[in-house]
Amino acid sequence: MASVRSRYPLLFNPNARSQKGKRALQFLIENAQDFILYATRDVEDAQALTADFVAKGEPVVLAAGGDGTLNAVIQELAGSETALGVLPAGTMNVFAREMGIPVPNMQSSNLSKALAIIEDGHIRDVDLFVANGQLFVQMAGIGFDAQVIEETTVESKNLLGPLAYLMSAVKLLGDKPPKMKVICADGREFDGVAVLVGNGELYGGQVKLFSKACNEDDMLDILIFKESGYKFVLDTIKGIAGVIDLVDSSVEYIQAAEFVVISDREVPVEVDGEYTGRCKEVTFKPAKRKLKVLAPEYQSGGFANLWKHWQNIPRKLAGDGRSNTDGENEGR
Repeated sequence: MASVRSRYPLLFNPNARSQKGKRALQFLIENAQDFILYATRDVEDAQALTADFVAKGEPVVLAAGGDGTLNAVIQELAGSETALGVLPAGTMNVFAREMGIPVPNMQSSNLSKALAIIEDGHIRDVDLFVANGQLFVQMAGIGFDAQVIEETTVESKNLLGPLAYLMSAVKLLGDKPPKMKVICADGREFDGVAVLVGNGELYGGQVKLFSKACNEDDMLDILIFKESGYKFVLDTIKGIAGVIDLVDSSVEYIQAAEFVVISDREVPVEVDGEYTGRCKEVTFKPAKRKLKVLAPEYQSGGFANLWKHWQNIPRKLAGDGRSNTDGENEGR
């Protein structure tokens, strides 16, 4: 259990312009007696501040913001004894949703409920993985998903919001897809045209695309799309509906701790929603480090999550025959 503190170091973006961001700033002002506030200039500043907190042995660091702010903080907290506390104030808040932390809605910022979870002090050890040395906590994409992010400009996002991604996706559907091969450490091989990788259930907000995933089971869930065009769209819709592995689909759903994705040409790659560039080969491995997160013991779908934990106990005890080789280059 985390130590109870009278004031928590808290990182936030003072330039947040959205309604959620403004609500969050108001909450921080009204509850300033609980925090030592650090206004960050940019991602590098957030990482430098977090690294300093870790070096000083702070038991808890809070991040108020969206997934971008959290990703910056997570890079420095990974493997340390410092626990992450989340005050969701971004647009999507995917990681907060994954952890069962209340997120903003039309009626409330829900930040007081998130703070109550932090003060409750329950810590969960969350899996971390690396993709070509880049640490991630939620998901990654190779091919179409990452290309949509690559093609969507800042100007179009500012003008159209989430619709900008949809417009980019429609334009890309007619492109000739790459040929990819997924090779698992245990020898399994699969062919496809695009790959999505999940450490948790959620993709892009509230969509439970990875129905079997648990971010405390030392495994990644992998969706291998085998066809492009309209079939790709249909399979994606089935995934969003939560029936991708229950009805006729060209998608292969597998689980693995270590694997490599090899493409016949350079393709875009994204990690936790951030575009990282193009390459022909992406290697996924478990990180040597875990992330301590202040969160409810079980998510709102508590029974399902509890069942996942019970299912994983025999597999963890037996080692499941998987390699324990950790990634040599894990990023920061």
